Amino acid sequence: MSVKIILLDLDGTLLTSDKQISPANRAALEAAAARGIHIVPSTGRFYDGMPAVVRELPFVRYVVTVNGAQVYDAEEKKILHRAEIQPAAAEGIFDALDTLPVIYDCFLDGWGYMDERNYVRIDEFIQDPRVNRMVKELRRPVEDFRGFIRRENRPLQKIQMFFKDMDRRREELEHLSRIFPDMAVSSSISNNIEINDKLATKGEALGFLCRHLGIGIEETMSFGDGSNDLSMIQAAGIGVAMANAEESLKAAADYVTVSNDEDGVAKAIEKFCFRPDSPSRSRKKGTRPFCTEA
Repeated sequence: MSVKIILLDLDGTLLTSDKQISPANRAALEAAAARGIHIVPSTGRFYDGMPAVVRELPFVRYVVTVNGAQVYDAEEKKILHRAEIQPAAAEGIFDALDTLPVIYDCFLDGWGYMDERNYVRIDEFIQDPRVNRMVKELRRPVEDFRGFIRRENRPLQKIQMFFKDMDRRREELEHLSRIFPDMAVSSSISNNIEINDKLATKGEALGFLCRHLGIGIEETMSFGDGSNDLSMIQAAGIGVAMANAEESLKAAADYVTVSNDEDGVAKAIEKFCFRPDSPSRSRKKGTRPFCTEA
C-alpha cells in the first residue's frame, strides 16, 4: 500500500516542545511532498492560530482545523467542509459549564472568544507558559460573553474549558460525553476538555478529504498524541501514536514511534513511506501495535 495523505497533529506530535518543526521532520515532509503525498496538518486550533512555521510550509494546501470542524483549502483560501455547533446546542453546553469550576471559551468564525471574567483568570488555570501565552494571544476577551454569543447567533466551531483539578477533569470528560451525546468530547492537553459537533472529528475530516481527492482511506497515514486524535488514528490506513501519547491512543494505533522531541514523525515516515518493504496495516485496531520504534 502506498501512502497518499499524511495527516499530522501539531502540538505534541509534529511540533517539538518549543513549538518548532525539527530539521529532520521538515526534511521528511519535504521528501514526502516531493513524492506527491499530501501533507495535511490536523489541529485543534483554527487556521490563523497555527504557528507560522506550519502555515508557511510551501507544500501544504489542505488543513484540518478545530478538531475537524473545518477542512480548509489554503491555496484557494476557502472552507471546503464544516461541522459546527448550532447556537441552541451551544446554549445548553454553556449552561452546564457555568456550574463547573472552570474557565471556558469558544471558537467562532476563525477566532477565539472568552468572557473577560475568565480571561483575567488564565494564569490561575494554565501554568504551562507556552499554552498560557497561546491562549492569551488567540482569545479576545469580551464583556458579557453569553450575550455576545446570542447576538452573533452563528454556529461555533469549538467550546473549550480548562481545569485546575485533574480528578474533576477526568470525571467531567466522561460526564460531558454522557450528557451531550450529539457532541464529540475530547482533550488535547493535560488540563482541558474540548467539545465539538459530533461530526467534527479528525477522522470524519480525513474521510471527507479522501472523498474530495479521490483517495482511498486505506492510503492514508495519521500521527497524534491526544484523545482528539483518536478518530483519525482509527480511521487511517496506518495510525501512528507518539511515544508521549496518551495510553489509549497508543493502544488504538498501528505503530508507536518515538516522541515529538526525538523526530518521531520523520522516523515513521521513513519507515512507512520511503522503504520498499514498508509494512501495511496487519492488525485490528485496539490490539497491541504491531511495531514500536526503539
